[in-house]
Amino acid sequence: MRQSLVRSLLPVLLLLPLLPLLAQAPEKPSAAKVLQDLQKLNVLGNVLYVAAHPDDENTRLIAHLANEKLYNTAYLSITRGDGGQNLIGPEISENLGIIRTQELLQARRTDGGQQFFTRANDFGYSKNPEETFTIWDKEQVLSDMVWVIRKFRPDVMITRFPPDERAGHGQHSASAILAEEAFKAAADPKRFPEQLKHVEVWQPKRLLWNTGVWSFKSQEEFEKYGKELMKIDVGGYNPLLGESYGEVAARSRSMHKSQGFGAASARGTSIEYLQHTAGEKAQQELFEGINTTWSRVKGGEKVQQAIQKVIDQYDPSKPAAVVPALLAARKELQKLPDSHWKHTKSKELEQVLQHTMGLYLEVTADDYAAAPGQPVQLQVEAINRSEVPVTLQRITYNFAGSDTTLNIHLKNNEPLAYSTRKTLPQRMAYTQPYWLREKGTLGMFAVQEQQLVGKPENEPAAQATFTLQVAGEPLQVQVPVVYKRTDPVEGEVYRPFVVTPPVFVNLREQVLMFANGEPKQVQVLVKSGKESIKGDLKLDLPKGWRTKPASVPFNLEAKGAEQSINFMVYPPKKQEEAQLKAVATVDGKAYSLGLNEINYKHIPAQVTFPEATARVVKLDLQKQGDKVAYLMGAGDDIPASLQQIGYNVTLLKDSDIRLNYLKQFDAVILGVRAYNTVDRLRYYQPTLLEYVKQGGNLIVQYNTSHALVMPEVGPYPLQLSRYRVAVEDAAVRLLAPSHPVLNTPNKITQKDFEGWVQERGLYFPSEWSKEYTAILSSNDPGEPSRDGGLLVAKYGEGYYVYTGYSFFRELPAGVAGAYRLFANMISLGKNNRSGNAAGSSIK
Repeated sequence: MRQSLVRSLLPVLLLLPLLPLLAQAPEKPSAAKVLQDLQKLNVLGNVLYVAAHPDDENTRLIAHLANEKLYNTAYLSITRGDGGQNLIGPEISENLGIIRTQELLQARRTDGGQQFFTRANDFGYSKNPEETFTIWDKEQVLSDMVWVIRKFRPDVMITRFPPDERAGHGQHSASAILAEEAFKAAADPKRFPEQLKHVEVWQPKRLLWNTGVWSFKSQEEFEKYGKELMKIDVGGYNPLLGESYGEVAARSRSMHKSQGFGAASARGTSIEYLQHTAGEKAQQELFEGINTTWSRVKGGEKVQQAIQKVIDQYDPSKPAAVVPALLAARKELQKLPDSHWKHTKSKELEQVLQHTMGLYLEVTADDYAAAPGQPVQLQVEAINRSEVPVTLQRITYNFAGSDTTLNIHLKNNEPLAYSTRKTLPQRMAYTQPYWLREKGTLGMFAVQEQQLVGKPENEPAAQATFTLQVAGEPLQVQVPVVYKRTDPVEGEVYRPFVVTPPVFVNLREQVLMFANGEPKQVQVLVKSGKESIKGDLKLDLPKGWRTKPASVPFNLEAKGAEQSINFMVYPPKKQEEAQLKAVATVDGKAYSLGLNEINYKHIPAQVTFPEATARVVKLDLQKQGDKVAYLMGAGDDIPASLQQIGYNVTLLKDSDIRLNYLKQFDAVILGVRAYNTVDRLRYYQPTLLEYVKQGGNLIVQYNTSHALVMPEVGPYPLQLSRYRVAVEDAAVRLLAPSHPVLNTPNKITQKDFEGWVQERGLYFPSEWSKEYTAILSSNDPGEPSRDGGLLVAKYGEGYYVYTGYSFFRELPAGVAGAYRLFANMISLGKNNRSGNAAGSSIK
C-alpha cells in the first residue's frame, strides 16, 4: 500500500499529541541521597569543565567530581549545538539548539552537575580556531566565560580539548584557547570592568586538560608520556546512589538522544588523565593546595562543626530527627559575613531541610499556557510528612500583586489542597527563550541583559514562594508553576507553564518555492491563545508580489480554536527572493508570532514563538519526471521541499521495497545518514541496485564514515571519509561541465552555488572506482580539492548518485541553485538513458 507524504498544516509540531514527560515533577530524593547532600554541605569546592558543544563533556569525570568528591561541578558549553544534525526529528538550527540545551540539563540532573552557556552560536563545523573566530565575536565569548568564572568561582578549571589541531574541530580548539584566556582575564579588574558591578574578580587555582590516548599518535607514545599526567580513577561505586560513576555517566550521556549517543554502563576502574595547562601545578591531587573546608571562610569553623553534628546524628529511617540540628547549623551559617559560600551553602542547606521533612509543595495550572491579562486556575498542594511543626504562613506569586495569607499548621501527612484563581498582568512577557528574543548574527545570539548571560534557560514563567515557619524558624521555598495532567498510560505528566500571545499565526511552510509563473496557495493557521479573539489577517509582501484576497476576517470564540485561511500569492516574472509575513490585527494591534512546540519524551516540552515569516522564491527551474520515492534516514525536510516544486513524493515503508513497486518512480532518494540509521538497508540494497540496473535513478545523500550498516553503499567501490567543506561560500568548480547532471534540464553555473547556508557538504568520499564521474570540486581555504562531493555512475540502464553536498540544509532554506541541481539529479536518464557517466579514475 502506498504511503503518501502528508505535509502537516504547520511547519512546527503544533498538532502533535503531548508525549509523556516526568522531568518537571518535584524532586523527591531518597534518604540515602539526603545523606549525600548533608555531606556535601561541608565540602566547599567548585570545578568548571569547559568545551564547545552539548555532548563534549566527560560525564564520567563530572559524575565522579559531583558525587564522590561532592564538589559543585559545572559544565560550560560554549554553544547550544545548533549547527549539528538531529537523529530524532526534523528540527535544525535554533530548534535543535533548544533540544540540545534541554538534553544537557537532563544530563546534569542525572550526573549531579550544573550547566552554563555563552552567547556563541554553533554555526556548523569549522576546521580551525582562526575560522571560528571570524564568525564568533571572540571578545564577547571571552566576556561571557569570564562572567561565568567570576560568578561560579571555580577553584579548578578543566578543558576537554587542546588548543590545536588535535581537537578535530575549530570550535573545539577555540574553546580551549578561550578557556586559557578567561582563566587569566577573570582575575584582571581591567578586563570587562562593567561586570564588577555584579561580581568580583576571581582567579582559579589551576587549569588542566582532560586528555587521553586519543590525543597521542600511538599507544606507545601515550604510555611514554602518560606517566607525567595526573590520573583520577572515576570508576568507583557509590553505595548511597547504588551505582558506579560509570553507570551514572552512561545514563547522563544517553540523554543526548538527538545525537544518537546512547551509552553502555561501565563498572570497575576507569582512569581519566589530566595535563597541567596553567596556574599552580598539582602533583598528585586535583584539589592539591586548595582548602575545601569551612575554614576557607572567616568564622566558618563553627558551621563545619554544626553540620558534622547533623551528619553524625542522621538516621536514614528517621531523616526529620536532624531538623533541630540543621536549624542550629543554619543559624551559625547566617552569622557569617555575606559571601559566595554563605549564599551557596544557605540554598543547599534549606533544600536539604525541606527534604528531611518530606515537605512537598506544588502549584499546578489548569492549562499549560495563558495569555497576558488572562485568569489562571491554580491547584495548590502542601504536605509535611514529619512530626516537625510546620506552619504555612502565606504564598506569594511573582505575577500577582497580593499575597495569599494562610497561617495553617501542616500536620504530619495531612495534605493541604485548594484551588485559587490568579490573573496574569497585561504586560507579562511571553515565554520566549531569552537568547532568541532578539535577532543575532551567524555567530552570536543577541542578549543584552548581563544577568541572563550564562544561564541555560529562562527562569520559570510563573513562580510561587511559600513562606513557612519550621520549628519556629522562617523558611521560604520557591516552586515553579507547572501544568500537570494524568495520562491513562503514563500517569502524571508534567510540562512547564508558559505565557503566550493572545493569537498565533502559523504559516504552513517556512519556504515557498514558485517553480513556474503560476500563483501558489498559501495557507495560514490562525489559533487563539485566549477566548473571544477576532480580527483580520493579511500577508505582507514586497513590491512585485501580490496576494488575493488582500485580507480575511477571523473570529475565534474558544481558547485554542483554529481557523485555516488561504491566500493566493502571485510571484513576479523574473527569478527573485523575498520575505512574506503573516499579520493578524486584533483591536488595532498587530500580531505576527507563530506557535512552535517541541515535544519529546526525554525532555520538558518546549514552546517558542517564531516570527510568522516565510522565504518566497520565484525560481527559474525545469524538471523531468514527477514521481519520486523517499526513504527516510536520520530525518530531514527534503520530501516537503520537493513537494514545493511540484514533485509527487511517496515515503517508503518496509513493505514498499519491491522491484515492481519501485519501478514506477522517476527516482528513489535515500535520506541523510540512511546507511547509518536504517538497519534494514542491508536487505534493501540488492533490490535498490536492481532498480537502478533496470533503468532507475537512485540518489544517496550523505552518510558518516563510521557505523555504517553495511560496508558497501554503492554498486561500485566507494570509500567514505571525514572530508568536508565547511565554508558555505567556498568556490565550486565544475569538473564535468558537459555531464547531463549539470545541463539537463537546468544549465548549472557558478551562480547556482551562491547563497548556500552553513556549509557546502560533509563526509565526502575520498576514493571511488573509475565507474564514477566526479562532477564538482570544492575545498576550504588552504586545503586540497575535495572532488568526491557529487559522484554519478551509470549502472546497467540507470544511474546511481552519491552526494555529500548539504541539500538537507539548502532546500529547506530555499536556496534556488540547490533546487535546480537536485532537480537535475532526479531527471538523470530521462533523455539520455545510454549516456556515459564514467570517466574518473580511482582517487
